[in-house]
Amino acid sequence: MSTPLTLHRPGVAVGRNAQALHRAATPEFSGWLEHTAAAGGCARPIRLTGTIAAVETTTGRITGQLQTDELPDQALYKACGNRRESQCPDCAWVYAGDAYQVVRCGLTGGKGVPDSVGRHPVVFATFTAPSFGAVHHRHVARHTCATRQRCDCRPAPCRARSAAGTCQHGQPAACFARHDVDDPQLGQPLCLDCYDHDHQAVWNYFSGELWRRTKQAIERHLAALCRRRGITFVQVVTGSGKVRRLPPVRVSHGKVAEMQRRAAVHFHVLLRLDGVDPDPDALVPPPAGITVDDLDAAIHAAARQIVVTTPSHPDRPQGWMVAWGEQVDVRQINAADGELTDGKVAAYLAKYATKATESTGRSFTRLTPATIDDYADPAGDHLARLIDACWHLGRPTGTDTASGATTAGDRQDSLDTQPNAYAGLRRWAHMLGFGGHFLTKARRYSVTFGLLRDTRATYRREEDDHTPGTVTIGTLTYAGSGWLTEGDALLANTAAAQRRQARRIGREELAHEAWLTGAAA
Repeated sequence: MSTPLTLHRPGVAVGRNAQALHRAATPEFSGWLEHTAAAGGCARPIRLTGTIAAVETTTGRITGQLQTDELPDQALYKACGNRRESQCPDCAWVYAGDAYQVVRCGLTGGKGVPDSVGRHPVVFATFTAPSFGAVHHRHVARHTCATRQRCDCRPAPCRARSAAGTCQHGQPAACFARHDVDDPQLGQPLCLDCYDHDHQAVWNYFSGELWRRTKQAIERHLAALCRRRGITFVQVVTGSGKVRRLPPVRVSHGKVAEMQRRAAVHFHVLLRLDGVDPDPDALVPPPAGITVDDLDAAIHAAARQIVVTTPSHPDRPQGWMVAWGEQVDVRQINAADGELTDGKVAAYLAKYATKATESTGRSFTRLTPATIDDYADPAGDHLARLIDACWHLGRPTGTDTASGATTAGDRQDSLDTQPNAYAGLRRWAHMLGFGGHFLTKARRYSVTFGLLRDTRATYRREEDDHTPGTVTIGTLTYAGSGWLTEGDALLANTAAAQRRQARRIGREELAHEAWLTGAAA
């Protein structure tokens, strides 16, 4: 059994480098590196204690048993699995790789998805939020840069108005600055008092419902088109034995939410046209009478048509209107111009799947009544006002905002106006009202994250298990989070970075060999 490492003596400050050297000098260092490889690179790994047993699969007999007290640091390390790059870059790197596979398989097939989906019409659509007030922005009429990620083009003036004057609060209604890409003013309102923070918080909160209804409207538009063109509907037998006539075309999607600098969420969506087959698990191409241009037209028609009216609220009895902004961009994947390929789109969406509110310049943890005053301020900056709007609108209905008392009139209103419709705004105040997942997909679009994780776990289990006919079962409890010392974190993260680099070089060499083989042929 290894002896637990003790580095901190009373009154002695030990630096990170000294901790790393001390660990590396121990005889058990190689075993420790191998032991922590599963969580190497994780910012805050989970430490587990308990028993690990080898069990025969046929008889259930325990053939071997190990206590975590016999392991290095007397604990088993497991990566935290956080998807957010700002919280744990290494776990987010793994999540981004899974997200890439989920998106890519829906475009090209693989991992159980038939390769024929690569011939289905696909478009890449961007749905943005409407305006809630004038903000500083950067507009380049014509890009001449090599890459948008490092754009150095000269932008147009932000909001050049020859006779704009000032707003009712005395703030300038024009801005003649040409903002740089990293200008902190980008996304900030020209006048905080004119900006409708309540409406933006509500829009973020109900944007998922807006997308759901938009997807329904797209499919209804295509179904009506099939009727007008005389395309035969498909008869499908349901699980209860009933026969239903379904439209011969459906839309499968993969969607990523991105938080803009103004803290309004918008959606990047891949929409793929599929046919409908009596076999519910079959993925077939759409009928010949429906093309990618029809899908494009259906998306624009649905985006203009769908408007969600939110439930009544004591601050706004008529509710808010939730609709898409004017900019709805739809582009084809793998078109003749070659601008958007399946690989580029998959990498683009995977990148945003690991982010949350970082683009606004801030990242928050979940807020509670004890911490809300540190972040919410009705007279503060843009984000402080948005958080305050979420907390204020999400209060229990029937509470008088000035005194905190509940009046008879408010109680009566709460019976008539769905008092819990906005309650989730408090739960998602740290996300500025948006409570949805940042990467979602239709069931038929592609493989699932769970399948990828299970496949990876099975591979590791078979790789580590040298005894045929047995499985490893752990009876473990949570012992804590994080590395024991900063030196341990430095060593584990360095080893993980080296392993990632080796895998990347290996993939590049395999790709180069495949290219050479193809060129020789």
